[in-house]
Amino acid sequence: MKFTTICLLAATLALGTTVHAEPAVYKIDPHHTYATFAIDHFGASVNRARFDEVSGSVRFDKAAKAGAVDITIQVASVYSGSKPFDEHLQAPDLFNAAKHPTMRFVSERLVFEGDKLTEVPGQLSLLGQTHPVTLKASQFNCYPNPMAKVEACGGDFEAVIDRTQWGMNAFVDRGMPKNVRITATIEAFKQ
Repeated sequence: MKFTTICLLAATLALGTTVHAEPAVYKIDPHHTYATFAIDHFGASVNRARFDEVSGSVRFDKAAKAGAVDITIQVASVYSGSKPFDEHLQAPDLFNAAKHPTMRFVSERLVFEGDKLTEVPGQLSLLGQTHPVTLKASQFNCYPNPMAKVEACGGDFEAVIDRTQWGMNAFVDRGMPKNVRITATIEAFKQ
């Protein structure tokens, strides 16, 4: 009787205890990661540029469908294809690269619908201010990277933000729109 009670107690404790593995850490691959923006230019065209220097990490627990993201972008890495335009983008009235050399996106949550990652809600720090931004996932996948010989996870994400929330008000009074479409192409290697 005593042996049976001990076995039942041990089984109950084992069933009641859920073991969670630590999330894996993935380091951003700078060769496959960049951020872009697009903004209407007075209804005539769309100005586009990208930021090429992106670093950071992702924590990801596939089984729990949970994770976190911490990405830093170097503002001076902006590239539009036009050196004078790049210099203007870094000026005090826009990204103010001298005073605010980085942008940062931090998220403590990944949102899944079934097995599909749908969004990454987080906080975007830009021009010394931090406000919520939710990146919508247009695609996401993990795969064994044949060159790095480790698992890689990555995807494409986008959001539309009101730039004036961060104090970027240049040319709004002249008819330039507030809304900017931002995209992030991210790949990261398991550490």
